[in-house]
Order: sequence, then structure tokens, then C-alpha cells
Amino acid sequence: MLARSSLAVALLATAAFVAQAQAQTPSAARLMSLPERAVRRDIPMTNAIKRAFAAGTRDSTGRPGRNYSQLRTDYTINARLDPATSRITGRETITLANNTPDSLSTIVLRLDQNLFLFQSPHAAPWVPSEETDGFAITRIAVNGQPVNLAPGPLRGPRGGMVPLTENVALGTHTTRATITLLHAIPAKATATIEVEWSHKVPGGPGQNHRMTQRWADTLYQPTQWYPRVAVYDDLRGWDPELYLGPSEFYNNFGRFDVRIDVPAGWIVSGTGVLQNPQEVLTAAARERLTHVLESNDVRTIVGPDEVGPGQATAAGDRLIWHFVADTVNDFAWATAKKFVWRSTRATIPGKGPVPVHMYFLPGNAPLYENAGPLASHALEFYSKLWFPYQFPQLTLQDGPSAGMEYPMVINANQGAADHETFHQWAPMTVSNNETWYGWMDEGFNQYSNILSAADRQNVAPNLDGRGQSYGATSGNEAEPPMMWNANYAGPQFYGFTTYSKAPLMLSMLGGIVGDTAVQRAQSEWAKAWLFKHPSPWDYMFFMNRALGRDLGWFWYYWLFTTESVDGSIQSVTTTGPTTSVIVRQAGQMPSPVILEVHFAGKGAAIKPMANAKMLDSTTAIVTWPVDVWFAGSRTFKADLNFGARKIEKIVFDPGCRFPDHDPTDNVWPRPAASAGAAARSCNP
Repeated sequence: MLARSSLAVALLATAAFVAQAQAQTPSAARLMSLPERAVRRDIPMTNAIKRAFAAGTRDSTGRPGRNYSQLRTDYTINARLDPATSRITGRETITLANNTPDSLSTIVLRLDQNLFLFQSPHAAPWVPSEETDGFAITRIAVNGQPVNLAPGPLRGPRGGMVPLTENVALGTHTTRATITLLHAIPAKATATIEVEWSHKVPGGPGQNHRMTQRWADTLYQPTQWYPRVAVYDDLRGWDPELYLGPSEFYNNFGRFDVRIDVPAGWIVSGTGVLQNPQEVLTAAARERLTHVLESNDVRTIVGPDEVGPGQATAAGDRLIWHFVADTVNDFAWATAKKFVWRSTRATIPGKGPVPVHMYFLPGNAPLYENAGPLASHALEFYSKLWFPYQFPQLTLQDGPSAGMEYPMVINANQGAADHETFHQWAPMTVSNNETWYGWMDEGFNQYSNILSAADRQNVAPNLDGRGQSYGATSGNEAEPPMMWNANYAGPQFYGFTTYSKAPLMLSMLGGIVGDTAVQRAQSEWAKAWLFKHPSPWDYMFFMNRALGRDLGWFWYYWLFTTESVDGSIQSVTTTGPTTSVIVRQAGQMPSPVILEVHFAGKGAAIKPMANAKMLDSTTAIVTWPVDVWFAGSRTFKADLNFGARKIEKIVFDPGCRFPDHDPTDNVWPRPAASAGAAARSCNP
């Protein structure tokens, strides 16, 4: 709807512009002299963000507005796993604090296990490995009053609404159910929601990301396993999206008090801090845990030879594991009959050591050999890059999903340890709407992974080449813009738009303002949105202020379009001491004009230019701001006035940061055809 509305407005505006131009310049010759390229310089504002600005919940500083508010949801959950049936049975109480200024006449529940129901909508290729009965909800009550789970028609014979006489629930067999309330929850008030439910944990062969949550009846990795209250925000009210499989989650913050009942001998890991180690762990395991924070050593808490009640865990028939986590936006756990448990530590700057736990099957030990050190490095590095790690521990869990994140939990081995650990910053602390704008966590993650990998190798990160590489993708009509709802990005481009494009965008931004400036501004933005829900507009406006630049043009072309720069050097002529370089941009996206000038080794003294910086005795970088394109021309004459020293080579975009379909024409003189690609290679 927003995309079509924006297109209609754009078409009307274009028609109005052409009509005005025709009225003012009737001759064909004068019409041909209109600007070749109209560079858009502002950030498009949808109706939702306009309303937020008007309400004072968000503003052009990019920080939370004076009237910003959000729900808080506190969960008390009791769950029991029956391996014989692979079924979890649970009851939960949710305390919903309506901190918003709105009266809530409905409550929306997330019921993601219903994705596994037959014929439930899902996005290809995210096909459940096993069809189940989804959530079997047997009871819901709000403030002690029952909710009718099978109401009759809510509209009368003439189409009018039937007056409510009770709370009713619709959509309990979909991934998004709505409870319509007989009595609304007033603004700033609190409500209690009780839910009783069960579901089969879906299994299936091999590893299928989130679509498989157990291996037979010996390892369970439940995710999206309990009914959740959806986010109600100032942009869209109740989050309208279904869970379709690929796009991830958007959750409220709150406190989780969770008790998990499993057979004795089964080890349970999860979000939060274990509250009753004396009831579920052996004396030996408890003693070993006391030494984890003493060094960076990886210690065995429960070994592969310690199996069953009295060995892996305390003795008994069944044990209840009690976890508590405060100010988190989800809860995940895992359990297995034969988990190995190993632990190490990470030392968080300004905070001190926190434990890093690993739970895995004995046969998968090689996959966890280096997982602890990798996760520890990630916790320490991202604490310096963004802000200190906010949680009391981190857990790595084995299972069918080997690349997924939750608060304090990553379902990962060493292969994805670095990437999944970064998710503890986004979206587990800076909680963007992943379903709509996955690039705000996955894309920032991929960018940060580049920096972390370089730090592990003790080398400087290289972001050259990445921005330029987008030129090879731009123009593919199957690619949606980054501001398109990621739930509907399509299988061909979901991964690229959500994961891969943001590092390319930030590569170009770093080529304009400097990479360290980008990273510093992102850190400041993240700190401003701790445990809140930033939107893309908050990010764009904050970055503009933090970087001291009007970057509306930059955000527009990278986030709202699929355009590129397509720069080239058209010609080079020398008259006296002046060398004139004609730079052309064939794409719709503009960029600064950055030229790398190589001089002969000997000759007259090189005179300084105000917009130039010498890299060494024979190489200069000369920069003209992006503003040179704002008048509309596609060509720019860059005059070089360095005196009489001979210029041997000129390169446009030497860092390869600007999207370009054909980088070989960025060099003067043109390289030989056989050496063209090598001559312009900027790959990191």
C-alpha cells in the first residue's frame, strides 16, 4: 500500500513538473536542455513516520521522541516436555503493561507454531520438516475473564457488528491471533493474560533452519515455542505481519520467569540465569562452575561420560529447571539426553567477566572445539564496537538450527558463532522490526563481522570494493529496495537485501565520511536506542546529525531505490598547468568525485590544491563534494592544478566504494582489455 501510494505521488509530481516545464519553455530545443538528472535529496516520509513525528514519539534528531513509549510484557511460564510424544505442554501468565497513550481494545498474539499446520502460508523455500497440530490452545483469560476461542459470527445478517458480550479470539489457527476485548485496557494500565497450550515439537531429517526443532526424541531445540504478545508501536499499532518463515521477529521487552520440566538426566540450557542449580545439578558440576570466570580456559562442566540421573544431573525421575531473564525480548532453550557442557569466559570492557556456555552432543565435539574462543572474542570486540554486552551470560546450543539467535542464546557452533553473537546487540538489545527491515540487524551484523574477522587476524579491516560491487546487481528488476517489507522480498533476493546489501551501503558511506566515523556514529545511535524499537528513519536522521552531513540523497538512493552511480572518466586534456578530467555518472545515484592522481617520479614541484591530499610524494587524492551533481548535469569537469609535473594516471573512485557496472572505465589511460579487470581490482 505504501509503495503504490508513493508511486502515485511520484507520477503526479512528475506530470506536474513536465506540464510546468512545457508551459515555461515551449520550444523543443529548450526542453532538451532541462537537467539530465534530478537528484532527490530528501528522505521519503511515509504516513506512519509522519504520524510519529506529529505525536512526538520520534523526531529529526533520530533519538526517541519526548513522547516515545512501548509495551512491556512479563512472562511466567511453566512448561513440561514429554519425549515419548515430543510434546510440550505449558501454561503462562503474561503481565502486559500498556505504557502507550492508547486504549487497547484488542490484544494480538503471536502463535508461530501454527506455521507447522497443514496449508499454513509460508514463504518458499521455508517448508516445515514436519506438519503438526500447531498450537493447541485450551484456555485464554484476560484479567481473569475467559476468552471464547470458538465464537459465533461477529457480524449480523445485514453486515453490522454484533455487540460484544464476552472476550473473543479469532485466528488461533494462524500465526497471528486477535483477542477482541469486552473491556479495553486503558492507557498506562496493566492487564493479565493467561494461556494454556501444548504443541508437538516439529522434527524431520537433517538440519532445516527453524523448520526442524528436534533430533528424534533425544535432543530438542524449541524456538517460537510459547504464545507471545505482539508489539504495539507508534508506527503501525499492532504489528500486522504473519510469520512466514524467512523474516524473523519483532518482540516486546520484559522479564521471563520460566520453569522447564524434563526427565532427570536431561540437561537444559536457555535464556537467563539458572535459579536452582542445587536442585538440578550434581555437586561436581556446581563446583566446576565456580571456576569458569577464573581464566580463559575452556572447562568441562558435564563430560561425555557423565550420562543420566545422578551423573549428568541430580538424581530423580524428573527435574524442573528454573531460569530468570530480565529485560529481554524472547526466551529460547534446548535440552538433550546426552549433552556435553563446557564453559569459558569473556571479559567485557567496563563490566568484567561473564560465562560463555556450550551445550552439544558428544559426536559434534569437533564443531565446538573453537566455538568458545570465537564467541568470547565476539563478545569482547562488539562490546568495544557498539556498547558493552548487556546480559549476564551467553549460551551456545547444539541442534538442527545451527545459525539462529535469541537473548543470551545462540543456536550455533563455531561456524556461525561470531555472526550469531553480534545479534545480542541487534536485535536483542537494539530491537528493530526484523520482519520489515531485516537489514537493520542482519545487514549491520554482516558489516560488523568484517571488522571482527580482521580484528581476530590482527589486520586492518578492508572495506574497499564492496560498495562498487553493488553495480553488478543494480538494475535487476527482481531486486526489491531495502525499505521494502522483507517478509515479501522473495526467495531470490531476501538474502541479498536483508544480509548483503547493508555492508555495501556502509562501504560507500565510509568512502565519503571515513569508516571510523561511520562506526562511531552507529555506536552512538545504538546506545540511544538501548532496549527500544528504532525505525529506519531514526537511523537515517541520527546518522545525519552524528556525521554532520545532509545525507538525504545517500539514504534515498541506497534504501528506497535500486540505483547505482556508474561513474567513468570520459576524457582527460591538459592545457598549460591545468589538466581537465571529465567525469560522467550514468546512473541515478550521485557520489562525490574522488580522483586518485599519480604523478611522474621526477619533474617540477607539485603545487598544493585546496581539495587535495598527498598520499605520498607522487600520489594525491582530490575530492569534490556530491553537491556538484545537484544542478542536474551528468558530467563534471574536474580541473587539476598541480603545476607542470606530468600526470601519468588518474583513477575515479580509487577505493572502489561507489556502485559501478563497469569499473574498467574509471581509469585513465584505459588499461589494455586483457588487464582491465586486474587494473581495477579493489577486492578486500
